Amino acid sequence: MAVFTPVSLDDLTDWMPQFNLGKPLAIKGISSGIENTNFFLTTEAGEYVLTIFEKLTFAQLPFYLHLMRHLAERGVLVPAPVANHAGEILHSLHGKPASIVTKLEGSSQLAPRPVHCAAVGAMLAKMHLAGQDFGIRQPNLRGLDWWRMTTPTVLPYLSESNQHLLRSEVHAQEAFAASTTYRELPHGPVHADLFRNNVMFDGERLTGFFDFYFAGCDTWIFDVAVTVNDWCIDLDSGALDNARARALLDAYHAVRPFTAAEQEAWRPMLQAGALRFWLSRLYDFYLPREAEMLTPHDPTHFERILRQRIDNPVPELF
Repeated sequence: MAVFTPVSLDDLTDWMPQFNLGKPLAIKGISSGIENTNFFLTTEAGEYVLTIFEKLTFAQLPFYLHLMRHLAERGVLVPAPVANHAGEILHSLHGKPASIVTKLEGSSQLAPRPVHCAAVGAMLAKMHLAGQDFGIRQPNLRGLDWWRMTTPTVLPYLSESNQHLLRSEVHAQEAFAASTTYRELPHGPVHADLFRNNVMFDGERLTGFFDFYFAGCDTWIFDVAVTVNDWCIDLDSGALDNARARALLDAYHAVRPFTAAEQEAWRPMLQAGALRFWLSRLYDFYLPREAEMLTPHDPTHFERILRQRIDNPVPELF
């Protein structure tokens, strides 16, 4: 992710002894993403990821870190937070919240085939079920309330056509969120950002989900929609690839069967998933923060996806 807070090996000399990881040997900034500061950290004990949180607070972070530990303990392939000698998994570095987690093996699969999408669907369903008994509740902080708050901020930067699209979709999502169908949707902790670059593979074997720092409690079908909108599309047009979508949905359904309410909600949730990331990319593009390595994403990508979901058929859930 973007490097907002530089960290050197010298900075870690006095900080690392609280962990049972030996001496730090190397640290390298990670340049993808725009929310936190991430580093690959090599120590005498192995390879890890160090994160410094730039927006999330000490009060908010226990949800994310304890969710990761909860899922890891139940066999979901996620990075495990590293505790210090006092058993704490949330730390402070340069006056900001920080964590160290285990580094997953493998690499991101940026050109997925149906076999990769099926593995993602099955693990996502397993993750949703494993999170049912997680004791901390926190809303999706990039949900409907955030869409309402952010829309007036980005509207002045948009063309008349895109202003109309944004207003009409937010109104449609408000109406759907007030519906009986929405209230019947299964919900719980969700990843909410399960893009291709947040999943690791070794060949066709899925080795883990990571970057849970947009997680929150929301409908499970919203999480599926966000995932399909990245894993199962043509990147140039935003159109759905039916073979990949079918593979992901069938694999998910085999682990955690979809409900009739989720089938009814499927198109609105695909649109919601596109809206959420169109809005966040608009905000980051037009109102960027300074960082050493900042690469804001093109917001037109999710504008295309949103228009595709509104105008074209979508596959049945089951």
